[in-house]
Amino acid sequence: MSLYKNYSETKPSVAKTARNTVIMVLLLVFALATLFPIYFMIISSFGDPVEAGAMSYSLFPTKFSLDSYKFFFNYSEYSLRWLWNSLIVAGCVMVSNVVFASMAGYAFSKIDFKGRTFLFTLLLVAMMIPYQVTQVPLYILIVNIFQIQNTYSALILPSLVTVYNIFLAKQFISSIPKEILESAKMEGCNQFQIYWRVILPLSKTVLAVMAILTFMENWNTFFWPFLVTNTMDMQTIQVGLKNFRFANTTYFAPMMAGATISALPMFILFFSLQKYFLEGVTVGAVKG
Repeated sequence: MSLYKNYSETKPSVAKTARNTVIMVLLLVFALATLFPIYFMIISSFGDPVEAGAMSYSLFPTKFSLDSYKFFFNYSEYSLRWLWNSLIVAGCVMVSNVVFASMAGYAFSKIDFKGRTFLFTLLLVAMMIPYQVTQVPLYILIVNIFQIQNTYSALILPSLVTVYNIFLAKQFISSIPKEILESAKMEGCNQFQIYWRVILPLSKTVLAVMAILTFMENWNTFFWPFLVTNTMDMQTIQVGLKNFRFANTTYFAPMMAGATISALPMFILFFSLQKYFLEGVTVGAVKG
């Protein structure tokens, strides 16, 4: 009886260990598959700045050289300008989204006004429309009507505030107890004072997540800056990298060097604020 009991207790333990081992192996495979493009980009950036046809693709480089990084900065007088443009656009869009989305989230969650439900539903419907569908009318609006193409305004205004950030802020702010706001009103605070002194300090987590995700998205975006810029001095870093590719030639290693430089802020942002990324996975699931 004791032998059977020991066997019955050991069998589930062995099965559980085997299952955990399989899960760990699968996660390791997925992690390697995710990290491989990053590894290949970094390794390739240390190659010689030669044409793609003469490039020796290797997973394990035989030598390391910084010539491709020098070539990237010396290739054009606008190399640093591309980084600066990306910083301006991503920074301005990040700040505007944090401010306007938090204001809208506070209004939709805590202020009772006529048409609130209908307007918020309309925003959710707009969020379901694919991004590519709106590009043509938005391009006509920016280029033909407002005529502000090839400017910072054309790069920033379309992303001034996004529906997703409004939804994220609304869901989080809805979880703040109404008693806190009522206490602030009894102290004589108006709506803006409640927003500034109560809502913002209590919403630091969601605001940080919103800022990080918005900055990353606009730093890495390519299609819209490619559409509305027509001179090299207004291009962002992601658009500027295409200048290393020609009809019959591609400066592969310098392109990878530029891509590595452009990815560096994302690496720093992620590893320094990764706890906010983890919180951002569930912050939108707060029950309103």
